Amino acid sequence: MTLVVKVGGAVGNALDPVVADLAGRPDVVLVHGGSDRVDRLGASMGRPSEYLTSPSGVVSRKSDPAHLEVVVLALAGGVQTDLVAALARQHRRAIGLSGVDGGLLIARRKEGTRAVVEGRVVRVADDRSGTIERVDVDLLRAILGLGLLPVVGPPAITAEGEIVNVDADRVAARVAGALRAEALVLLTNVPGLLRDRADPASRFATVARTEFDAVLRFAEGRMRKKVLAAREALEEGVGRVVIAASSGDAPIGRALAGDGTVFA
Repeated sequence: MTLVVKVGGAVGNALDPVVADLAGRPDVVLVHGGSDRVDRLGASMGRPSEYLTSPSGVVSRKSDPAHLEVVVLALAGGVQTDLVAALARQHRRAIGLSGVDGGLLIARRKEGTRAVVEGRVVRVADDRSGTIERVDVDLLRAILGLGLLPVVGPPAITAEGEIVNVDADRVAARVAGALRAEALVLLTNVPGLLRDRADPASRFATVARTEFDAVLRFAEGRMRKKVLAAREALEEGVGRVVIAASSGDAPIGRALAGDGTVFA
């Protein structure tokens, strides 16, 4: 079974259980985020993170040129290397790839990014964020064929060679779709999509393809991107998507067993 796992990088995510669960799984691609690492590095460099809320309610990182440098350092130069090393300690050979490496993720830079500021919709100047247009699936399959585990993350690159920031959940959806994966597991710091963010027991157990519009109102902040990524993955032929917690023993196995919110 080809499997794509994405682990978030916000505070509250647990990486060690994810790495341990990955170690014995063949034909798996790991996609990573790293928002907390980016925030901390940016603050230490005097480049604090800024976030934008689109008119549709999606929260994104502002990626001007100075902050894009922080993203590259924190993700490709930090989180990714740490994950590859952690897998090596589990005797699992892995290789880190940003979307720039080998042209793995080809993106189109967003034009006219808009955000809601003090109740008004404004255009964001010099934002270097992008939308993925193509995944080099042959490159991923070649790496998998060598018995290596690809560890993939932002940024991406445009056809003109410009580096752009892309959302890691959407990266995972596009990678899973390109591989025609049987499942995509989005591991995060909450147990799934919740009706009430303060109540873990309010988790949606399942969401059918026809119910996305109805549940989107419960997907606040960064969760909204995960739900949109789940819909995108299903539309691209992925068998099912699970949003689940990264903490606890065998988080991937538990997610595949239905311990989370299953979209199918």
